[in-house]
Amino acid sequence: QVQLVESGGGLVQAGGSLSLSCSASGRTFSSYTMGWFRQAPGKEREFVALIVWNANTYYADSVKGRFTISRDNAKNTVYLQMSSLKPEDTAVYYCAARGAAGLSYNFNGYNYWGQGTQVTVSS
Repeated sequence: QVQLVESGGGLVQAGGSLSLSCSASGRTFSSYTMGWFRQAPGKEREFVALIVWNANTYYADSVKGRFTISRDNAKNTVYLQMSSLKPEDTAVYYCAARGAAGLSYNFNGYNYWGQGTQVTVSS
């Protein structure tokens, strides 16, 4: 069982930056693929970024070059550094852990979820 707790959301102006953190419980954190997803009102939850056990990273085209995902296995924490934020980045951001081998860009591929943190980008 893995419990995830996000922090770091807030309100920022367009062009600004925010950093999200996700703290995980469990002794096998380093083996999990960790992902960030987001969901805007009236829209489906969408993939943002993921990082696998060996620190390889993958990004949605919409955030590539602006967002950076990283992990600190010693702290059981995954981060999402967001820069050059746009109003369309406004959403609830969720941290997720995949309890299976490999990676997935689909939210159905993740077993554990945080409660979400609101990110609002004003124009």
